[in-house]
Amino acid sequence: MTWADAIKGFEYYLTLEKSLSRNSIDAYLADVSKLCSFAGGIESNLAPEEVSTELIREMLRFLKEAGLTERSQARIVSGIKAFYRYLLLEGVIKEDPSGRIEAPKIGRKLPEVLTVSEIDAIEQAVDLSKPEGHRNRAMVEVMYSCGLRVSELVNLRISHIHRKDEYVRILGKGNKERLVPIGSRALKEIDLYLPWRYNLPAIDPHDSDILFLNRNGKKLTRIMVFLIVKNLAEKAGIRKTISPHTFRHSFATHLIEGGADLRAVQEMLGHASILTTEIYTHIDKEYLRDAILRYHPRAGNPS
Repeated sequence: MTWADAIKGFEYYLTLEKSLSRNSIDAYLADVSKLCSFAGGIESNLAPEEVSTELIREMLRFLKEAGLTERSQARIVSGIKAFYRYLLLEGVIKEDPSGRIEAPKIGRKLPEVLTVSEIDAIEQAVDLSKPEGHRNRAMVEVMYSCGLRVSELVNLRISHIHRKDEYVRILGKGNKERLVPIGSRALKEIDLYLPWRYNLPAIDPHDSDILFLNRNGKKLTRIMVFLIVKNLAEKAGIRKTISPHTFRHSFATHLIEGGADLRAVQEMLGHASILTTEIYTHIDKEYLRDAILRYHPRAGNPS
């Protein structure tokens, strides 16, 4: 099988069977393309099924010596393993050359978290005298109140906001839907923003149901949301590294610190695995210590 045919088939597999996002698919294809390039440059155009375990290890040694971070190396290993699982499934290979490859050990990176007062300061930094002021404040409040990914925020539809029951319908990764509660404060900020939205000179027909729009009546880009958040954090005097995802991290951490059930937080975040959600239990060691002292039957003072 040629590399072109193998990669094209892998792309179809990731799209149709695994239902991955376009960004995830592109990342996997980039990883496999690196192996394709290495196999062609070192071993005279080996076919995908002719790649050996040692060749993959040689490529990883090369990437390490080139200065690639362990996190990036681990991601590439993940992409290559997924590729060969696909070839095994298709019967192209009988033995997986990546099966004995171990990814570099990487420490779990804890996310940056904002305090409630810092989130309030960011919202207060919004200039409401500007036309888009109420939109920006509503975006910040919705991100924090609902724990949305930035892609979920920019694609949030008006028709998916159920005011009476106070929840929103979110289309997350892999086109999986979930219901997330939305508080009265977020709904109030949306109500303050909507008059500006409905008075836009023109709204793109494709985006007529999208909640957050720019001045041209089009859906906001993820980069635009990132720039808005970064600017507001600077105005608020916050020194932490802030991105739209920081509000999602803060949402999860504050819930767990407040005593929320981990499974409930998993559902609200749209995590496929509880292990992904568990990272938030490592944020505040003081909180965990207090929880043990308060609830564990062996934690009391000895008599």
